[in-house]
Amino acid sequence: MRRRPGIGGLQTAAAARDQYRLLGENVAKLRTDLMKEQLATFRSQLEEFARKHKNDIRKNPAFRSQFHEMCAKVGVDPLASNKGFWAELLGIGDFYYELGVQIVEICLSTRPLNGGLIDLQELCKLLRQKRKHDREAVSEDDCLRAISKLKTLGSGFEVISAGKKKLVRSVPTELKKDHNEILELAQAQGYVTVDEVERRLSWTHGRAIDALDTLLDEGLAMIDDGHSDGKRRYWFPCVSSISSFGADS
Repeated sequence: MRRRPGIGGLQTAAAARDQYRLLGENVAKLRTDLMKEQLATFRSQLEEFARKHKNDIRKNPAFRSQFHEMCAKVGVDPLASNKGFWAELLGIGDFYYELGVQIVEICLSTRPLNGGLIDLQELCKLLRQKRKHDREAVSEDDCLRAISKLKTLGSGFEVISAGKKKLVRSVPTELKKDHNEILELAQAQGYVTVDEVERRLSWTHGRAIDALDTLLDEGLAMIDDGHSDGKRRYWFPCVSSISSFGADS
């Protein structure tokens, strides 16, 4: 008959488990302390790098984007506050705050035309025109970072994708899958027709009209009936240049 372990054996096993647990906790603590030490070193080196390349970070968009990537890897967000070390050293908190204000102004001024949905590239183009006398160049990456800060304020700003384009939404409009598919289809010419939507997307007439009417109601589309073929064009300023509107005949 097999003997069961006695009280002494059970106590020895429990003590061994406690020792293993303590050893595991000590190893985990050592690893955590080492990681904290490495991060502190990286951050110190990052601060030194920022001091050395301050002018490049402020004036060169590509260099600024790479700097943000370096910051993200060590858990530093230079845009987290307009106060503190990074703001005083680089002034980039103020830079992105200013960009955010100008982006809001552009979105508000173009909203009657595009319904609150504007192509990111078009937004950046208008932003550069607005800032043409400023020394700092502005990239799409800068625009995206400024918009991300606007989003945290609950201002309704958001970047969405429609096909190959990125669109900036400044109104709380909820676009469904059908709407996004029409916007993607419109990117080729800047407009669509009901026949084209039915043919290219294999939709019924009712489905096409329903989606287009919703986009019209939201102010995202414009109607153009002045064509010899009698087909109504639904233009989308958010995916086409306004200079091309009415060019098709």
